[in-house]
Amino acid sequence: MTSGTTDVTPMLIGGERRTASDGGVIDAINPATGRLITRFPAGTAADVDDAVAAARAAFPAWSHAEPGERAAALNALADAVDAHAHELALLDVTDNGSPIREMGKDAAVASAQLRYFAGLVLQLRGTTVPSGPGQLNYSLRQPYGVVGRIIPFNHPLMFAASKIAAPLAAGNTVVVKPSEHTSLSALRLADLIGETLPPGVVNIVTGHGKVAGDALVAHPDVRRLAFIGAAETGRAIIGRAAEVNVKHVTLELGGKNPLVVFPDADLDQAVDGALRGMNFTWQGQSCGSTSRVLVHASVHDEFVDRLTARVAALRSGPPEDPASDTGAIVNSLQMDKVQRYIRIGQEGGARLAVGGERLVQGVFGDGLFLRPAVFTGVDPGSRLAQEEIFGPVMATMPFRDYDDALAIANGIRYGLTASVFTSDLGLAHRFAADVEAGYVWVNEVSRHVPGTAFGGFKDSGLGREEDIAELESYTQTKSVHVRYDR
Repeated sequence: MTSGTTDVTPMLIGGERRTASDGGVIDAINPATGRLITRFPAGTAADVDDAVAAARAAFPAWSHAEPGERAAALNALADAVDAHAHELALLDVTDNGSPIREMGKDAAVASAQLRYFAGLVLQLRGTTVPSGPGQLNYSLRQPYGVVGRIIPFNHPLMFAASKIAAPLAAGNTVVVKPSEHTSLSALRLADLIGETLPPGVVNIVTGHGKVAGDALVAHPDVRRLAFIGAAETGRAIIGRAAEVNVKHVTLELGGKNPLVVFPDADLDQAVDGALRGMNFTWQGQSCGSTSRVLVHASVHDEFVDRLTARVAALRSGPPEDPASDTGAIVNSLQMDKVQRYIRIGQEGGARLAVGGERLVQGVFGDGLFLRPAVFTGVDPGSRLAQEEIFGPVMATMPFRDYDDALAIANGIRYGLTASVFTSDLGLAHRFAADVEAGYVWVNEVSRHVPGTAFGGFKDSGLGREEDIAELESYTQTKSVHVRYDR
């Protein structure tokens, strides 16, 4: 392995850049080349304690600041993200392996979310309730204090920047724990935070989930937690937090999301939707990927032929190349997992219609590159159709009628997103109402409309984000009753 630099990129705690208290480090490896990029701190429980203490110290001044002051600070951070967008995107490309075209979009989403929540600061309003002569009852929304935010590896910058927006706008201070697999853009964001926000308002502690993440979840002074990641980890977080005290925990978790194509659908539009919805352009590493494609039996074969031709035409290449459609899998553990599921699918009787092979020649030789895979003839009850892979593997299966499609779509423990393609508006509305998913697209995929709630049913999560409900979730409601007739 060729070394890029032996420097350690430090964490941000209380406005200061620090290494881990015990000197531990984690190697940041470029998944496209296998080379060392840099090292960053393996934060300890003591480091988390310091970060929470810094956030607590900063909370009184930040929570009592005029709402307009908090909004101005968030807008200033958004401006800084925009000014450094290409640099930040390149860090994610190098650290995460996804193509530059996608990571550039992430930077734009990050700044847009900061501005969106900056614009909502005056919407944290209470209510008044008639209580009779000489009496008044009103409510206040007040911040929790220190918020812990644990973010995943697939959208490092976008989540590090956008997911601090709502808690900050509501008057909380924050400790962010980035994924140990992709921490570099969050650490560069720390520089921008240091230029735009008071010390301690945002703290960034890197490290392993079982150490730094666990310490944040279990910290008694962190009463509000939010996590994005796997369902198994989300359940563990709820249990771990409950061992310490009562915390408000929200979770955006995994998905095995259905895309349903009825026989009256525009097949070209549906094929394009299936291709985009699977998020092959960041190697399928998205909780919202439409990884189960349900197609009416009468058009199934034609649909699959068109789809596999489109998938075969996707260009795998170095993620920094703007011409690349797909990049590298984030790390070797994830590569092993994806390849294991491809074997599971083949051994379970499904047919691998296209892709699935690892690329090892030429520019791909030292990286973690895998061709996007499409399976046909997948049993809806099989592991390939039931378990989240978080990789570029799509499972297609036929259905007979509406009830069959709905049973397959809902016959799973997840419920994050769903898509339906049809020219029958009544059918579309019926499906949207019946499907067990938190976000439903009709003749569309993947688009997140600003100000609309995103979150899952069943094992796909608790709570909603990206709208005013997220902002309100970072406050506690206090009722005040006043008697003033004497």
